[in-house]
Amino acid sequence: MTPITVYPAIDLKGGTCVRLRRGAMTEATVYGEDPAAQARAWQEAGFSWLHVVDLDGAVAGRAVNASAVAAILAAVTIPVQLGGGIRNLAAIELWLAAGVRRVILGSAAAKDPRLVREACRKFPGRVVVGIDAREGYVAAEGWAETTSMRARDLALAYEDAGVAAIVFTDIARDGMLAGLNLEATEALAWALTTPVIASGGVAGVEDIAAVRARAGAGIEGVIVGRALYDGRIRPAEALAAARG
Repeated sequence: MTPITVYPAIDLKGGTCVRLRRGAMTEATVYGEDPAAQARAWQEAGFSWLHVVDLDGAVAGRAVNASAVAAILAAVTIPVQLGGGIRNLAAIELWLAAGVRRVILGSAAAKDPRLVREACRKFPGRVVVGIDAREGYVAAEGWAETTSMRARDLALAYEDAGVAAIVFTDIARDGMLAGLNLEATEALAWALTTPVIASGGVAGVEDIAAVRARAGAGIEGVIVGRALYDGRIRPAEALAAARG
């Protein structure tokens, strides 16, 4: 079977590393005061990518934890994909020039398809669409708003845009250690030619193994957060499960 990529998550709130429960900003657990040190630790553990989200930025619609992101970029050599508050071409250009390998467009993907397509044309292979779903419907503005658009329809709308990947998150499971919504993730992956990255609810190595077993559907990787920080999954175990 094809190996998958494990993306350790670094979620930034107030300059610290946190994990939320179901996307609620009021339910944040702080796991570290030094995001750059955490980034170095994940790199030294053997991970090949980092998934970084400016949570405050996602709510504000602009970069809020820019200094923490800059520190992360200075601390590691592995590629970083960044989301949260990136809503215009200037912000995309700024972060890509700063060293971010891929930007993740979430609210912008739901509300400004012209921006996504323009960014994909200008920066091929460096734009990811983040689709955060609440009961199958797309959420935006830091998950504070649920739209009337279905996650599958939004993903299909970008099939011809040149998006590098789709990050699909089931909000109800995010940070809850309840396991991924594999059924919805696999169904989305089968409907697309764009690679899908699974997110939301990873609780143990068995979840990573289950994603790898479905790599043939087009699931390229999985984002892991709280389970790594809590020690429920050790980095070596995560990487072994991803390789098989």
